[in-house]
Amino acid sequence: MADTHTHHHEMHEGEALAAAAQTALERSGEQWTRMRAAVFDALAEFDQPASAYDIAEAVSKAQNRRVAANSVYRILDLFTAANVARRVESENAYLANRHPDCLHDCIFLVCDNCGTTTHLDNDKLANGVRDAARAKGFNPERPVIEVRGLCEKCG
Repeated sequence: MADTHTHHHEMHEGEALAAAAQTALERSGEQWTRMRAAVFDALAEFDQPASAYDIAEAVSKAQNRRVAANSVYRILDLFTAANVARRVESENAYLANRHPDCLHDCIFLVCDNCGTTTHLDNDKLANGVRDAARAKGFNPERPVIEVRGLCEKCG
């Protein structure tokens, strides 16, 4: 029997990922500029969560000019609002959202030893957090669920 509580979606890679990100950003009312494309391309190259400073350095190298982290932060804020990127709160770092056409709450498993961050979708768990918040009279806008521990390799 299939797990009906896990969200299934198409994961994008490469040019399809950039196209899906552009569509999601434009759908949110923002423009897909050359600088935003460069920031997204740099972000998508990282296998693990990247800081704005990491991304600014990568874009600076690619463009042979200095790009300020403050500019990257503003773009990352737009990306998270448009579901193009996900912020790993405990790391103050970002991941490209490989399925920006799906809206749901993400769960991150963060290894305290090697830093590996695994993205997990479980709508039953996320909805349970939202329901618990509502039961206390709280209106949840963006649940953040991160589990710290050791990954399979380090554990």
